[in-house]
Amino acid sequence: MSELTVKALHMGPAQCAVDLGDGSERGEYVDQDYILQKLGRPHRAINLMYCYYPKDKEWPQRISEACKDMDISFQWDFPYDDYFTYKGGLNGTREDEPFTYMRDIRKHGQDILLTITMDPTLTDDHIIAIANDLKTFGRIKLRINHEATGDWFSFNKRASYEEVAAFFVHCCEIIHREAPNVEVIICLDGCKELEDEKMEKEDIFAEASRAADIVSVDRYMALHWGWPYDVAEPELEWKSFARYSVDKIYTLGKRSYERYTLLNNGKKKPMVLSEFNADGDVTGPYEQAQMLKDFCERLKADDEKWLSAFTLYQMRDRGRLGLEIEDPNNSEVGIEQPILGTYREIIHDDYFSPSMEEKENISLPVTLRWGGAEDADGVAIPLHFEKNPVFCEVYFEEENIKMNLMIEINGHWFYKAPGVKCIDLMSAFFKKPLGGEADMSLKLFAPPATGENDPAQGEDWQTNYYTELKVLPKIRIRYEAIV
Repeated sequence: MSELTVKALHMGPAQCAVDLGDGSERGEYVDQDYILQKLGRPHRAINLMYCYYPKDKEWPQRISEACKDMDISFQWDFPYDDYFTYKGGLNGTREDEPFTYMRDIRKHGQDILLTITMDPTLTDDHIIAIANDLKTFGRIKLRINHEATGDWFSFNKRASYEEVAAFFVHCCEIIHREAPNVEVIICLDGCKELEDEKMEKEDIFAEASRAADIVSVDRYMALHWGWPYDVAEPELEWKSFARYSVDKIYTLGKRSYERYTLLNNGKKKPMVLSEFNADGDVTGPYEQAQMLKDFCERLKADDEKWLSAFTLYQMRDRGRLGLEIEDPNNSEVGIEQPILGTYREIIHDDYFSPSMEEKENISLPVTLRWGGAEDADGVAIPLHFEKNPVFCEVYFEEENIKMNLMIEINGHWFYKAPGVKCIDLMSAFFKKPLGGEADMSLKLFAPPATGENDPAQGEDWQTNYYTELKVLPKIRIRYEAIV
């Protein structure tokens, strides 16, 4: 354990970021330690899907539980959407969902992407309460009433499209005023066919598009929307599934971006695919993985960098829209699908990885700044390896044992929770062993230990969190087994 030097380090955005859905009407939340261990790197953001219908008599029960005796033949036939229920809001609590999960996400160096469907007749005090809920969670992205030009969600059944659009604009006004750390996402159906000149109902949602910070569409290269009430088979009288070519989905997504840009008077806002995958119910497991790979290869080859991020739907699914299928015998167990390995390769590609810039040598103590997964200042500790190690560990002592850290080496990321004394880094070399001598850096970043920003830290507390690093950890590297 020799004396170490340290360099300033900045983490910035990827050429195209990757986000991951974690829980929905089709699956349960999977904790971030598990996801990090399976995929080897954090995401830019984790998408949580919730609903808020506080005026309904069944609230705050999940509607499928409250109405489990109803005769249901389609996922969205319940009185309100069958997402997890948002326990915050007016007269709510921040000690329940989704806040427990939001803290878990941010501690692990990821931003929050919160999807909420909500009653479009809510009064301002409800929206203000939601804005207040989100103030301490950094650079959060909020997707309100997504797939807004559809007819399946409850908010579309309670209001006209014009009213849904006006409600979105009003929500943007309140959120921007009350919680300036929050960016609001609009999600329309976009261009649906190659011959379409416009996005669906784009004139009605033109002002809403201009009010949003981020524009998006949901795109599935294959989808079985009749799940779980039927099985996708060719002889079905009512076709509850569809499959499209990768080329068509890519082209329609890009055209939707172009239409959004036109609606925004030429301003190019960040464009995301807020839900994206191919449904294994239709394609089977092998073609599902291949379609994802083909789409990403086309994206990398496109000189027009139109897509800022996509959200893979989702980590673990009770159907076949996840990287894992939920074990029907035990909901806490996931069955890995071929798409998980393909996805792991994709997100470790430089194109989809956050940028890293090592700067000048610095002296301790140093203040680490966590602005979010696309804007953070950490430190890099240069290391020399004689060959592939047998032991590689990092030790934290009294001065830094309380720190909450995200650690990267050899392209592999690790999480250190407060109180943890040692992190074994050897799994960074299992799939990428060194073929000889190598120089690389051990990278450290410090997201908020509680998952929330601290109002006492200064004027920029809503968008930045600061941690002081007083001493470096100790690194143990050995190249032979202990005899």
